[in-house]
Amino acid sequence: MIEVKNLTHVYNEGLPHETTALDDISLRIEDGSFVGIIGHTGSGKSTLLQHLNGLLKPSSGTIVIDGVDITDSHTKMLDIRRKVGLVFQYPEYQLFEETVAKDVAFGPSNLGLGQEEIDERVSRSIEMVGLDYNHVKDISPFELSGGQKRRVAIAGVLAMEPEVLVLDEPTAGLNPKAHFDILNMVQDIHVREHNITIFVSHNMNDIARMSDQVLVIHKGRLAMNGTPAEVFAREEELKSMGLALPDATEIVSRLRKEGMDLPQDCLTVDQAADAIAAVFGK
Repeated sequence: MIEVKNLTHVYNEGLPHETTALDDISLRIEDGSFVGIIGHTGSGKSTLLQHLNGLLKPSSGTIVIDGVDITDSHTKMLDIRRKVGLVFQYPEYQLFEETVAKDVAFGPSNLGLGQEEIDERVSRSIEMVGLDYNHVKDISPFELSGGQKRRVAIAGVLAMEPEVLVLDEPTAGLNPKAHFDILNMVQDIHVREHNITIFVSHNMNDIARMSDQVLVIHKGRLAMNGTPAEVFAREEELKSMGLALPDATEIVSRLRKEGMDLPQDCLTVDQAADAIAAVFGK
């Protein structure tokens, strides 16, 4: 479980360009949840993610993960890294080793594990992201496609066996097929590992389809926190923040305004199609 209490982060504190990136954010994420985070560019989403991994320390407030206060100065960074794995946007730019296996092994090698345990983690993680270990282990990661490179980068984080997996726009810059494949891979990993998965996306269709819980960050504050149906029902508030609805929700909303008797909580194309078909079936 993750519990964030009164989290505030101020960049350049005390200087002329002081900026409050996070302002008194409190939230709770239950174990096993799949959480989507949305917000306009510059709203504070990435700053929040970096606090969850201990890369940034708050100006005030606490973050407790599985009973451990990761904002406490006595908490070791290595212990935080064991609990929380962060996949940055365009993580393939951080690949650097001469082979895929060596790159994925970098993280667990720093945990002081034995070579047999490291090898097992590397093999398991590479297979978990949908790549053939025996085929890719000795290949340079730079010879792979963009989507495969991203899978290798994610495997490097999974090899740390984190209890919380945090992804900052994991499909950014990918073609539609690679986008779809990466999201399905992330969802499969979540089901298999039953961990907490947190991801940021500007694609409302992905957020609606995959999330149990949606957090809306606006100007550094937590503006909304609820299920996808609860959040996307607040159409006018979202649009006032410069955020869109999922495509299916937008279509249903327009049809409702034209007088069609449709449920408000249609989040996917299939749900919208079934609802519209039911109306015409009457």
